[in-house]
Amino acid sequence: MLTILDKYILKKYLGTFGLLLLLFIPIGITVHLAEKIDKILDNEVPFSDLAVYLLQFTVYFANLLFPLFLFLSVIWFTSKLANNTEVIAFLSSGVSYYRFLRPFLIGATIVFSLGLGLTLYLAPVASTGYNEFTYKYLTRKTDKERGNIFRQINDNDYIYVSHFNTLDKSGGNFSLEHFEDNKLKYKISANRIRFNELDSTYTLQNYKKRTIGLDNDVLEKRTRVDTTFSFKLEDLTPVKYIAETLNYVELNKYIAQEKARGSSYINRYVLEKYKRFSIPFSVFILTIIAVAVSSVKRRGGMGANLVIGLSIGMVFVFFDKIFGTLAQQSDFSPLVATWFPNVIFAILALYLLRNAKR
Repeated sequence: MLTILDKYILKKYLGTFGLLLLLFIPIGITVHLAEKIDKILDNEVPFSDLAVYLLQFTVYFANLLFPLFLFLSVIWFTSKLANNTEVIAFLSSGVSYYRFLRPFLIGATIVFSLGLGLTLYLAPVASTGYNEFTYKYLTRKTDKERGNIFRQINDNDYIYVSHFNTLDKSGGNFSLEHFEDNKLKYKISANRIRFNELDSTYTLQNYKKRTIGLDNDVLEKRTRVDTTFSFKLEDLTPVKYIAETLNYVELNKYIAQEKARGSSYINRYVLEKYKRFSIPFSVFILTIIAVAVSSVKRRGGMGANLVIGLSIGMVFVFFDKIFGTLAQQSDFSPLVATWFPNVIFAILALYLLRNAKR
């Protein structure tokens, strides 16, 4: 049962967090819009597309930084409590420090639950629209062309494209090799491949098919062929951000599929999976650190607490980015990369909590 103290702190906890989001999200939108306004005007982006994009950016931005916003909001209102000697009054009334911490943890649990739903299901939907808009209107044409794409489609088929332009959905120097019992059975090649959205077929220019025989090979040539393949368009355009656009169930299926294909981006996808839980969980750790830092009345007042809090927050983000990049660019374990910052800062939280209690 919540006491008056619990309700008071919980109201401050959730209210300050909500207020900080309402203040910073419009600022983030304004800064982002100012950076992209030239490209938006040059591409004559329809207002309806822009409005939806900004809504999706809001969710994307909130999902990316909500633990940091929460951290700063807890430092802000707890510092005010400390400066007004309210913390001393609470503890002097016989309330233990751990009992004082309880409403903060209740608030963290509420934010954790909301954050989990956001990262698992809502954010992927917003990320899809955000990345598609960015790719369509804000990405340079030269950056829309991907080179040297090699993929294993299934147990028997491999495809290769020397370059693929996602703007016109066409590529060059395409080849498909079909193996049975580790022996090449046939190879299809074309100077150019283009995907047709109307009927989901592929057009091949300067088509060649070599079928391997026991004594002689059979060579078939055509100027143009319209055909279907078992692979999807996404196999020719393996976008790096695709994991962000999948909900948790879809992401698990996609990871299993890409592991079977030997994808070079597998660490990126697994990293995204673990982050769906590690980021919301960091709310508990950052809440404890924020309370431990700001519940002590300092000579510098709220300013000193905010400086300490910002420094810790920046180090946390730095650790998260560094280990995330290591996992994406090397064989470094994605599990360690996502949870190591939380473990380190959990130890720091316990140390600061112990000192604050004294």
